This record gives sequence, C-alpha cells and structure tokens, in this order.
Amino acid sequence: MLHFSMSRDVFKSQLLITSKAIESKTTMPILTGVKLLLVEDKLTLTGSNVDISLITTIDIKDEKADMKVYDKGGIVLDANFLLKIISSLPEKTFTLEVLENSQVHITSGKADYVVNGLDIENYPRLPEVTSQKPLTLPLALVKQVINETVFAVSKHESKPILTGVHLMLQDATLKAVATDSHRLSQRIITLENDGENFDVVLPGKSLQHISSIFGEENEEITLHITSSQILFKTENISYYSRLLEGNYPDTDRLIPSQCSTSVTFETSEISSAINRASLMSHEGQSNIVRLEIKSGKITLFGNSPEVGRFDEELSPEKVEGEDLTISFNPDYMKDALRAFGKSHIEIQFIAPIRPFTLRPTEENGEFVQLITPVRTS
Repeated sequence: MLHFSMSRDVFKSQLLITSKAIESKTTMPILTGVKLLLVEDKLTLTGSNVDISLITTIDIKDEKADMKVYDKGGIVLDANFLLKIISSLPEKTFTLEVLENSQVHITSGKADYVVNGLDIENYPRLPEVTSQKPLTLPLALVKQVINETVFAVSKHESKPILTGVHLMLQDATLKAVATDSHRLSQRIITLENDGENFDVVLPGKSLQHISSIFGEENEEITLHITSSQILFKTENISYYSRLLEGNYPDTDRLIPSQCSTSVTFETSEISSAINRASLMSHEGQSNIVRLEIKSGKITLFGNSPEVGRFDEELSPEKVEGEDLTISFNPDYMKDALRAFGKSHIEIQFIAPIRPFTLRPTEENGEFVQLITPVRTS
C-alpha cells in the first residue's frame, strides 16, 4: 500500500494546483478528494469536477522533491483537509502511509495524523483525450492569446455559447474570438507548425485557470482535442476541459472594414484618462463616458448628476476624418486597453451609434477589439 516521504513544500505546491479543479460541494462526494497514485517513478495528484480535471506529476527522481518510496499504490483524501494538514506540518519533509481500511498515517517531526481516506478504485476514470496530430505551442503564446480574449466572454448563462472562447485552427492559422454581444476581442496568429484543423468553443472559466496552473513560461504545451474535450498537456501537468456545445455566431461580419474617423493614441495615455473619467461615471447609475472629436481636438467627459462632472483634453498622436461624439462603457474600454499592454493603438469610428474598433498600430489586423457604443438622448 502507498507509503512515501517527501518535501512538504513541493507536495503542497502541486496540491494547490490540483485543488483548482476540486469543489467543496459536489453531487459525487469522492470528487471533493484528491487522488494520489504512485506507480513506476511518478506520483500523480488528480482533481476533477464536472467541467475540468487536473493531473499534476511529481518525478520521484526530482532532487527538489527529496522523495523516498517505500511502497506504491493509491488513495483518495479530502483535498481541503489534506491541504490544511500539509500546511501545518512542522518539518520540511513528511511521511504518508496508507493503513488498513483506507486510513492514512501522516507524520512530520513529532506531529502525527491518522485520517480517513477513500478507495482509489471508486474514483471516476478521466476521459481519453488523444489526437492523431496534436498542436504544440509555446506556453507563453497560449497564455497571451487567452489573456487577449477571455475577458470578453459573457458572464451570463442565458447564451451559454457566448461564455466561451471560439478557437479555430485552419492551415496553420490560429484564431481566437470572444464576445458578450456588447464587445468583441479577436486574435489571429500564423503558426510555424500546424496540427489537425479544429473548430471548438472552450469555456471561459476553464481558460481563466491556465495562467495560474501552468507556470513555466519557457515550456511548450500540447493541445489534444476530441469532439467533447480538450487536453492541455505539459511535462508535469495535464489539464482537461469539456467543450461547449452549439454553434458560435459568425463574428467576422461584425468587424467593419472602413471608418470615417481615426485616432491614434499611446495606450497608457488613453488608459489613464479613461480611468480618471470612470471615477466619475461609476458614481452614476449609467456608467457612461463621452468622447468628443471636434476640429482635431479630442475631449473625454465623465458625468454623474449625483456627484459632479469630469473633462480632460487628450493628446492623440494622430487624428484623421470627421468630427464625432460617441458614448461608451469605460469598463469595456479599460479591459480592451489592458489587453494591448504597452503599445500604440488606433481607434476607428464609423458613427455615434455604430461599434468602433481598436487595433495596435504595430500589427496588421491580427489583433482587433470591438466595442458597442451606448445610445444617449
């Protein structure tokens, strides 16, 4: 039966990652637990819920793990309680041994716990997710694409398909799109290598875990996709997520190809001004700011009848086209600008009631965001 000793901190770090897939309340009580399995030369920790599953792997030869194996096997332990126990242990190493009747003995220094576990055979099997031609990408690139799109997914379940990111691969061109019907973010990347073409919708909640789960930026990550599941896999972590069912709307037609007014800003300049204007707009019921372009002069207004008003003349790098006055939700603009990072952006307008686009000037249409304005009387 399972019996090993190892570094407390290494085990805790992997348990923290695995716990992201474990919920404290579930219709299957065993899924509140973490599955520990020691076979061959690896210890795996598995956590799962309805939507996602996570497997982290500790190599027994890893010097940092400081691992000694006395016997192989497995057990399921309440994840939250195990984390509390491991966090409380007094020494840098601990020993875990499975006893009769699925009880588990955990010791560290003079601290001694005996806790009840569950038989590993009762833990649900994870789905088989393999591809004939998986897609392998730099982890940093995957994180970038997620961070540039996932914030725009819908938070409302009334249209479940919009709570996900539409991810497509076609002939070495990767395209990610997210929209909540008020805003849209689209990222297109041309890859050096390609996998099997796919067209799937990934839950936004699942993608939001990626950055915190996968830490090593210089790693590569492999994507395996089936009709209902996606697997993100690195050397030591396997992250499974279900896919959303249904057809994602055609968003290409939403992005205008022409404009009547164009303004170029340094991102930090417009972002700081929007933050200041939103201090006022957040005090009102409508949360709207107004941008006025008149004779080459650009002014940003924030107004709250209950509190007061705000205005600031902006310093664009370039202004072209017709005069325009347009109102919008400043929070949508702040999210969009945050995704661009440190860059220069071009904002293109068509009319006061038509959606406007934002693009980084450094790229040729590969990253575009769209925001729907707010009608005002």
